[in-house]
Amino acid sequence: MTTPPLRVDIISDVVCPWCIVGYRQLMKASEATGVEIDVYWHPFELNADMVPEGENLRDHIMRKYGSTEEQSQSARDHLTEIGADLGIEFSWSNDSRIYNT
Repeated sequence: MTTPPLRVDIISDVVCPWCIVGYRQLMKASEATGVEIDVYWHPFELNADMVPEGENLRDHIMRKYGSTEEQSQSARDHLTEIGADLGIEFSWSNDSRIYNT
């Protein structure tokens, strides 16, 4: 008797960097354990109140989470490191912008 695939529902915004990291980690875990998964994607609007012209990413993170400029940079550095281990190349700059999707 075969085990049916495990259904995994993912609620994700297409521009959320943590969402692709989580997905890649999930796929890595599936491969490592041999557990077959069946992914169902669902949309999520991460920044519904974002102005049409978007916002500087660093400023947005600082405003949204109350972090300092150093904490914002540290979070991006951490995300870049995790992403690199998963084959994701994040390319941040001081002019990086975030938009409502």
